[in-house]
Formats: sequence, C-alpha cells, structure tokens
Amino acid sequence: MLLPKRTKYRKPHRISYEGKSKGKNKLSFGEYGLVAKNGAYITARQIEAARVAITRELKKAKRGRVWINIFPHLARTKKPLEVRMGSGKGNVEEWVAVVKTGKIMFEIADVPESVAREAFRLASHKLPIQTKFIKKEESGEVNEN
Repeated sequence: MLLPKRTKYRKPHRISYEGKSKGKNKLSFGEYGLVAKNGAYITARQIEAARVAITRELKKAKRGRVWINIFPHLARTKKPLEVRMGSGKGNVEEWVAVVKTGKIMFEIADVPESVAREAFRLASHKLPIQTKFIKKEESGEVNEN
C-alpha cells in the first residue's frame, strides 16, 4: 500500500478537491491516459486496486508500461464512536490522494489502443469517480474520447 515514508506528527487539515487541476492535465509519459471527470479523495487501496487491474490486463498483452500520477499523501483521521468532544484530533484511518477535475491519474504506453481502453475500463470500476479515456496524437495534442 502507498503511504508517505515519514508520517510522525502528521495530521494535516483537509485539502479541497473542488475546482480544476492545475498540474498533470497533459500526457507526459504514456500514449493513453485516464482522466478524472470530477474531484474526490482516492484512497491508497483504490489506487492499488486500479493498478492491479491495469497490470493484469497488460500482462495478457505481454507488454506495456504504466505510470501512476497520483500519490496518497493526505492523512484522513477519525475519532472513535461515542467519544466526548475535545481531546484533540483523531487517529489516522487512511491515506488519500486529492484528485481534482482534469487530472491524469494513470498513463499507459507501448500497447494497442484496444488493450489500453480495456485496462482503463477495468481500472475505472475500482475508482469512486467518473473517468475519461484520452490519447496522445502525433502532433502532441490530446484527443478526448
């Protein structure tokens, strides 16, 4: 599971996932990408499940490379049930990645388009948000389908 290396004394405030992504909204490594159509917190477990789904589909094709552009760096905390108010912030429950609209979460290269579409379709079922498949054209422009 993904989580930061240094987590001592780390209970940050929540970061909003509203609005559009400022960075990582163009394909930089792969030929095909999976883009978030809306914002959400994506847990480390969901990222790992999507990664496994993509790599399993690429193993059938016996080729391909995957890039993961999101990392769960935000600690989500939770207080136990039936605890009185006060006494500080709760314990860390899970690690999440803040994904905004338009962020490219996964990229794939060195596979046919049909394999990439199927891999991203399987991965999108593991994620709590709506996604979109994009591909890089020869001219460097991004084509959204």
